[in-house]
This record gives sequence, C-alpha cells and structure tokens, in this order.
Amino acid sequence: MGDPARTRIGVAIDIPEPWGTMLTRRRAEAGDPQAAWTPAHVTLLGPTEVDTDALPAVEKHLEAVAAAQPPFTVHLRGTGTFRPVTEVVFVSLAMGISECELLAEAITRSEDIRRDSRFPYHPHVTVAQDVAPEALDAVFDDLAGFSCRFPVPSFTLFSHGGEGPWRPRRDFPLGG
Repeated sequence: MGDPARTRIGVAIDIPEPWGTMLTRRRAEAGDPQAAWTPAHVTLLGPTEVDTDALPAVEKHLEAVAAAQPPFTVHLRGTGTFRPVTEVVFVSLAMGISECELLAEAITRSEDIRRDSRFPYHPHVTVAQDVAPEALDAVFDDLAGFSCRFPVPSFTLFSHGGEGPWRPRRDFPLGG
C-alpha cells in the first residue's frame, strides 16, 4: 500500500452520457485495461501525489480556480494520436481547448501541487493506450467521425488509493 502521508489525486472533466459510457466501452473493446478503472474524461491534472495534510488547501485552491472560470462548452470531434511518441489514440477537442488549457495551468499554480509532466498539456479524451498497433488503428478509424457537444458546468477532483477505480472526491462548479 502507498504512503498514508501522500494521496494520489487527479482533476478531470467527466464526459456526460451517453457519450462517456460509449467512449469507455470502445476503450475496453480495444483491450485497454485502464478502461475498467478510468471512465472517459478530459484530464486537467494527471495523476499527482500530494501531501494528505494538504488536501484541504488543494480543495480551497480548486474552488478559487473554478470560481474564476465561467462554464463553457466542449465539442469533441474526430480522432488524433500521439504516436510515435506514445501509443495513444484520442478523441480531439474541437471546442473548449483554451478553457481546458487555462484551467490546467491555474490548477498547477498551487504550491501543494508539484507536477513534472514529460509532455506539454494537450486536452483530449484517451480512447486507447498501450495496446496492439492494430487495435490503435481500429479505434482511430472507428471514432474518426465521432462528434458530440456538451456543457461543462464543473470539474471533479478524484483520488486513487493504489488499486481499483479512481474515486470522485468533490465537484467544483465553474463560475462560483
């Protein structure tokens, strides 16, 4: 088990129904084991270890970040890939990119969140990762015509205890 003085958190925008279930199911069909633990989402802060004692301060920071950003709309459309850098296929954001970038940047301004990312932030919805090349190609082609729009009224703080699914801790409404 992990260090009780540390908690693994993440911050994300859930993909609403019916699209969330559909995209998560397609990820599972590709053979991606993460589909069982991680529902479809747009990451704002990837898995990050924080001091457990700092969680109240992190939540207060997230309240302020959420209050400063009005609700917005996300339009998911088509597929993209990070290949050959990483074996990932994703659904692209056609609208809502700037808002996600602003939120992600503001979230990491907390002194309690130390995030060293190997890659620049790029909002997306992962639909296959680290599976056979044929499975990546199939998901890329199958979802190339995918399109949906939805309002984003909030984002969610998740935590992970080292096994099982990520658990929602708290939603943060946008615009105060």
